[in-house]
Amino acid sequence: MDGTTPVLEIRHLENARRGDWDAFVDTCPEATFFHRGGWKEVIERSFGHRCYYLFAESQGIVRGVLPLVYINSRLFGRSLISNGYSVVGGPIALDARTRQALDAEALRLAEQLNVDHIEYRLRAPAHSNWTCNSDLYVTFRKDIDPDPEKNLLAIPRKQRAMVRKGIKLGLQGEVDETTDRFFSLYAESVRNLGTPVYSRKFFSTLKDVFGPDCEIVSVVHEGQAVAGVMNFLFRDEILPYYGGGGVAARAVAGNDFMYWDVMRRACERGTRVFDFGRSKRGTGSFAFKKHWGFEAVPLHYEYKLVRGREVPEINPTNPKFRLLISMWRRLPLPVANILGPLISRDLA
Repeated sequence: MDGTTPVLEIRHLENARRGDWDAFVDTCPEATFFHRGGWKEVIERSFGHRCYYLFAESQGIVRGVLPLVYINSRLFGRSLISNGYSVVGGPIALDARTRQALDAEALRLAEQLNVDHIEYRLRAPAHSNWTCNSDLYVTFRKDIDPDPEKNLLAIPRKQRAMVRKGIKLGLQGEVDETTDRFFSLYAESVRNLGTPVYSRKFFSTLKDVFGPDCEIVSVVHEGQAVAGVMNFLFRDEILPYYGGGGVAARAVAGNDFMYWDVMRRACERGTRVFDFGRSKRGTGSFAFKKHWGFEAVPLHYEYKLVRGREVPEINPTNPKFRLLISMWRRLPLPVANILGPLISRDLA
């Protein structure tokens, strides 16, 4: 051996290499469900956005990956986001050299595409010279016990009483093979929050691409579905990601029971970590998860300005969107379901 450093090559993911990509993600300690290669297919099929899924390899071995979604929007400008439609993303790699090579290619792409900014969604800050927003989003994660009863007792008293109310009222969780019941409930829930819903196609494509690792649970009361949630399964974790309930859910504690039923199912099949997902500080969902006894951990969203002059604030807490949110809540649900996907496709 001559002691030279092996050549590191940056490639773009194609279907023929998805197995190699996912094999790396499955074993990389810092990887998440949102690094899986299937997201490229989901996003391209559902929204038509171009995805640049970069991976670094040396001597035929994958050493790092970086999923990037290119958004070119009249409303929100141009951006490269890692990972779009996800809580977290950014580069994951076996070493600093590989991470730097992926960063360099992302910057080259950003210049080529003339984007306003690059956005990395991270669990820990990585670039001292990028703008970082650590004050907006938090995540809630904790280990769960193999015993369902111990997990129930770990829920603070008032929230546990809501779960027991649902149990007493005879609520049942059912695993669905289609997104039909879930989508109706979720669409109503986000309309009530003033948020445009993603297309029905997006959710059905998630189920199609990820199969059993995308699990849908509907909560049924007296034969009627009152709440539903789409969960992502990754290694020894479960992430209830898209969830919501109809009007009837509130009276029967449908949402409380729903998350308990997901937790119960998860611990019984050996899942170790329950990831309650992302919330914005000061919102109802933030308070709900705190009441379940989960501790908030900041997420670090980093921005590298390219053409843009300021970090974007495309989120419902921006005062500029208050009137639009108020108006959206009053839209008839069929109208919201038609207009929502036209707007939300660019809300990555």
